[in-house]
Amino acid sequence: MQKLKIIKKHHKHINNPFASPPKSLPIIQGNLSFDHHALPSNHAYSIGSHFQVLWSSNNGGHFSISHNSNPKRALWSTIPGQAFVSAAMVETEVEESRGSFAIKDKKIHIVCNHQSIDDIKVISNDIDLSSLEGKDQDFPYRLRGLDTKQGLNDAKFPVLVITGWVLSMKRKRKKVQKFGFQEKLFLDDVVAPPYCSAKYWVISYEKKNHQIGFQVKLGKPNFEFRYPNPNPKGFHQRLGRFRRRKLGLWWFSKRPRGFEVVKSMEDEKEENWFTNSVGFNRICMTYFSEENEKFFGFGEQFSHMNFKGKRVPIFVQEQGIGRGDQPITLAINLVSYRAAGDWSTTYAPSPFYMTSKMRSLYLQGYDYTIFDLSRNDRVQIQVHGTSVEGVILHGNSPTELIENFTESIGRPPELPHWIISGAVVGMQGGTQAVRDTWDMLKAYDVPVSSFWLQDWVGQRETLVGSQLWWNWEVDTTRYKGWRQLVKDLNSQHIKVMSYCNPCLAPSDEKPNRIRNLFEEAKKLDILVKDMDGEPYMVPNTAFDVGMLDLTHPETAPWFKQILHEMVNDGVRGWMADFGEGLPVDATLYSGEDPIAAHNRYPELWAQLNREFVDEWKDSRVGKEKEDPEEALVFFMRAGFRDSPKWAMLFWEGDQMVSWQTNDGIKSSVVGLLSSGISGYALNHSDIGGYCAVNLPLMKYQRSEELLLRWMELSSFTTVFRTHEGNKPSCNSQFYSNHNTLSHFARFAKIYKAWKFYRIHLVKEASAKGLPVCRHLFLHYPEDEYVQTLTYQQFLVGSEILVAPVLDKGKRDAKVYFPLGENCSWIHIWTGKEYTSMGTEARVEAPLGYPAIFVKTASVIGETFLKNLRDLNIL
Repeated sequence: MQKLKIIKKHHKHINNPFASPPKSLPIIQGNLSFDHHALPSNHAYSIGSHFQVLWSSNNGGHFSISHNSNPKRALWSTIPGQAFVSAAMVETEVEESRGSFAIKDKKIHIVCNHQSIDDIKVISNDIDLSSLEGKDQDFPYRLRGLDTKQGLNDAKFPVLVITGWVLSMKRKRKKVQKFGFQEKLFLDDVVAPPYCSAKYWVISYEKKNHQIGFQVKLGKPNFEFRYPNPNPKGFHQRLGRFRRRKLGLWWFSKRPRGFEVVKSMEDEKEENWFTNSVGFNRICMTYFSEENEKFFGFGEQFSHMNFKGKRVPIFVQEQGIGRGDQPITLAINLVSYRAAGDWSTTYAPSPFYMTSKMRSLYLQGYDYTIFDLSRNDRVQIQVHGTSVEGVILHGNSPTELIENFTESIGRPPELPHWIISGAVVGMQGGTQAVRDTWDMLKAYDVPVSSFWLQDWVGQRETLVGSQLWWNWEVDTTRYKGWRQLVKDLNSQHIKVMSYCNPCLAPSDEKPNRIRNLFEEAKKLDILVKDMDGEPYMVPNTAFDVGMLDLTHPETAPWFKQILHEMVNDGVRGWMADFGEGLPVDATLYSGEDPIAAHNRYPELWAQLNREFVDEWKDSRVGKEKEDPEEALVFFMRAGFRDSPKWAMLFWEGDQMVSWQTNDGIKSSVVGLLSSGISGYALNHSDIGGYCAVNLPLMKYQRSEELLLRWMELSSFTTVFRTHEGNKPSCNSQFYSNHNTLSHFARFAKIYKAWKFYRIHLVKEASAKGLPVCRHLFLHYPEDEYVQTLTYQQFLVGSEILVAPVLDKGKRDAKVYFPLGENCSWIHIWTGKEYTSMGTEARVEAPLGYPAIFVKTASVIGETFLKNLRDLNIL
């Protein structure tokens, strides 16, 4: 029986504008049972050298995990008397439209919501492991190999294994017959067929002295298609073998005499479904959360910082246009199915969080997952699969938790200094346009580090306007004298950056192409295939493209050769765009599940680019190898948990050119800070946003004021980069007039003034995983008001406080000075000192003078102010 139905909505042009959130499995709740005679009442089990698991039979039984440095503080705990492992069989439907995905749960066939505990066993050495494997033939292979590291990498003895059963005992109303007459009578205590059970294993082990790993694995389901006697003798007779196992289950129901359950055609159909089923496709973990506990992280999230009370899906996709802001969301959804997105859609999610109570957890693997935080007292992780693998982190502060997290997933390398030395000028137009703009910027004394030229491949006119040729070679007509342009700029210590993505468009109609990369890839058989084995042509705006199969061993060498040609021309950086749109019904060379591969694809894309950067550096010799001016860099928007290990730099994708909360300048701040908590240490946004809308009755165009405020904001992020947007002629640009050019020059210099600190923070990001731009929670976790902040203000490192103006027409900012340090803050424009911690102040912030503060007596702050004076800003 197929459990996954995929519906394509690419070409549906009239849609329901009121798109509702995709339906998913409701939170599962069940009872926990155990044999009081077989298990101890209370016991502490050592895990490795630094952790312990406490079992208590009180209040129905529960577990808690703590670090030996503070055994009274639980890092993770179950809910007394309630199941912490459950499973289900659910039919799933995926609606897909141009990089947007809605994963919906349809019919729920069975839920094993109750749990029993058979045994709690400590594995102290390899001998114990061998003994366990000999006694339990169902012991899953992935949990074996502690000594050979096939299943549990870096596990340290002792290891704890909990075994038992998950059980379906949910009551379902059934029609019955009484004395031959059909009556609409319902018996809530008749168990719906089939009865289902499955064995489970939970294994906990120390990975490192601040990390405890866990794996949860389900065995094959056992079905019992019993239509029970309405007057059973007792529960244990009905459960057969579970009585013999003495699980101590208590559930019992009486049934009226004289009734007979009718096995209907629906029952027979359901029985056939289970007979043909391959097993569970949902596994859930449920555990305790405090009512006032706040949850941060989950990757790059654009609408919220605290996710308590929400259901957070972890799936890579387009962020959408509008994301709930009106009226644009309704309009976009009307003309393109679900293209508006919602508060949860993001290019770069991560199955990771930390809480205000210093609890933190992340999942390994790539299965679609929902973190259900909708209940005040619990967390339920719902994984579309049959196993869960993850890590519980120990740390005493948010920064320590980030360090421990990124120690496992990886951290970015240090950025070359050239990209963080001045403005990255994003523009289009060809060789002469670049030279003219460079002359203009010199006249305004703008510090420039590079020109980013995404149209280096040429443009073509389509139904939606001018679009790039996705054929990754220079267009020598548009950029005549390309190599000379690159050489001339490089002589002025200005680099040229370009653009590519993992998709290829047929380029038969391109008049001046040298290579047809789509046809080359097709001939090499390295494109993603559809279910018929043909290249999967993925719709993208006005044209279809083929996607590189990054699981094919020939793909990376071929694409690296393309990058090599680009770099040989003198290009030193590029945007590695996209990576979020792998179709979920694709066929990959690896044969892996495309749903899980979908989340892994952006990591593979980042890995390919990073490997090329490292290989290119290794191939250099002499001074050229160590010359920082020759170092390469790439930046990308799509990502998943391990992307920080591979990607050098991120940007936040396509925000709208607006003041909106869910998709605009405000959401760019939230994305910056949430991603920083989640390991994306080096991030930035397009100055001014990207997505403009120019419809007859609805216009979203970049105003001059928005552009200027976004310049102010971006001058305090890792990279200061402009973008003309998807409709350059509709938007105010940095080169539009004297006012925009003067403002651009001013804030490029302000950006330059803290370069010394930025270099330090980039090194810290590489060494510890800490972000350049930080939510105040990272340094002031005890301040409860700080925990409520979203886009209002942020820290650069720990020494600079930024409160950007993010509302149209506003000329001041409300600034909160946090509790937690015995220090005051100095307003850089007036020199006024703010000494009252835990209070708010209204600060003047006219255009050109955003609310910026440095710590009193801070060497960083004093150096920053000196540099501003030297640059004639102060």
